[in-house]
Amino acid sequence: MRPRWRRQALPGFGLTFGVCASYLFLIVLIPLAALALKSATLGPAEFWNAVASPRALASYRVTFGCAALAGLVNLVLGPLLAFVLVRYRFPGRKLVDALVDLPFALPTAVAGITLTKLYAPNEPLGAWLASLGWKVAYTPSGITVALIFVSLPFLVRSVQPVLEQLDPDIEEAAATLGAGRLTTLWRVVLPALWPAILAGFALAFARAIGEYGSVIFIAGNMPMVSEIAPLLITGKLDQHDYAGATAIAVVLLVTSFVALIAINLLQLWTVRRRSADTR
Repeated sequence: MRPRWRRQALPGFGLTFGVCASYLFLIVLIPLAALALKSATLGPAEFWNAVASPRALASYRVTFGCAALAGLVNLVLGPLLAFVLVRYRFPGRKLVDALVDLPFALPTAVAGITLTKLYAPNEPLGAWLASLGWKVAYTPSGITVALIFVSLPFLVRSVQPVLEQLDPDIEEAAATLGAGRLTTLWRVVLPALWPAILAGFALAFARAIGEYGSVIFIAGNMPMVSEIAPLLITGKLDQHDYAGATAIAVVLLVTSFVALIAINLLQLWTVRRRSADTR
């Protein structure tokens, strides 16, 4: 019979667990509970009118659509950049690796102002893109560009450690067995990366849904066109409509939570399927 409780190598489990649980309760659970309670002050009809008004629905389309598009773009660019950083050695590699974390260190307002200055119609790059028929600043395209910028590190940093642990000899063995580069990528590399890619996508999507600082300057903030849901929440707070603001915030929270759960379930299914295939 094995003992029910094993002695841990590190002491103080009760104390550390209590501190962690208290921290989680104070920082996460209480604010979320307050958000739900504040939105509950609205009746069902008032809650529905707040979250399903034409302006709110238009902001959801912009927010979720641009966040999903940015996540899909980074779904390709993130793993590709991680692969280059891990598999190749080139001058300035460490600098590029450090620049990946720039969106984390850079204040989001600074990023928004810089992107707006870069893609504004009266600037060289913005004017050139506008001449090609693609206006970036003050449109949903600008929102997508800003979200790509702030969410790219999630994909890179999720995939990079897995790639570093993936032995290159496996790829070389596949090549010696006659597998082409695309076959090696599809049958050997990607199956090992999919759980990390899905986790990075979920984090990037959730971050993009709630992004405000880097988007507010480049969005244009035109109701029904380029207004994001976080800006609508801010507008309701300025109007002292706290219950309406929390109602819309609940929609964003639930959407992010459902997306994280769905991606985690898909990630778990992918890992189990891969484990079953290797038996």
